[in-house]
Amino acid sequence: MIKTLIFDFGNVFINLDIEGALSRTCQILGIDIFSEEIIAINSLYEQGLITTREFLEFYKVHIPDQSKETLIEVWNCLLKDFPKHRLEFIKTLKSTSKYKLILLSNTNELHINWIIENVPFYNVFKACFDAFYLSHEINLRKPNRDIFEFVLTENKLNPSECLFIDDNQANIETADQMEFQTWHINPKTEDVVDLFKTKSNLFNS
Repeated sequence: MIKTLIFDFGNVFINLDIEGALSRTCQILGIDIFSEEIIAINSLYEQGLITTREFLEFYKVHIPDQSKETLIEVWNCLLKDFPKHRLEFIKTLKSTSKYKLILLSNTNELHINWIIENVPFYNVFKACFDAFYLSHEINLRKPNRDIFEFVLTENKLNPSECLFIDDNQANIETADQMEFQTWHINPKTEDVVDLFKTKSNLFNS
């Protein structure tokens, strides 16, 4: 029996343009692919292990001809709209008190600041969850096993009673290995509001 629903944020509630953002970032950086150094810095930033200032200083050294404002704009360009019907879905789910609701997201200070400024109902959305975990605040990130262990321990959960919903295959694989129930959502063809129809086998058994 599913007792807890654990949701990713990006491409589950807020829409992302990952491909477009990657293309624009590579264009600004003048590269074809991200170097190991860039990937490492981005990972450290998502885990809150370096500050926004340190993060921007790294990029300013590598692309000195771009302003801080441009770097922030490029970094945030993957963030798109947050459809209101998804807010209504989580509000309705919260009102039933049937499931423990948890958000578990890889993100960072710049992205959250953008969301706070551009999504007027962010605080209403956040209040729908019993626990709200952002990677840069807890210094852990998916798909590492320790972030899932953290959530299980903090909330005294049995993974087999949790449904984890994420659009990232690597994150789903870790959850599967730990015996969570999972939904690898396809943001191009699926919507989280159809949860109980799409995963009816988990709720009707």
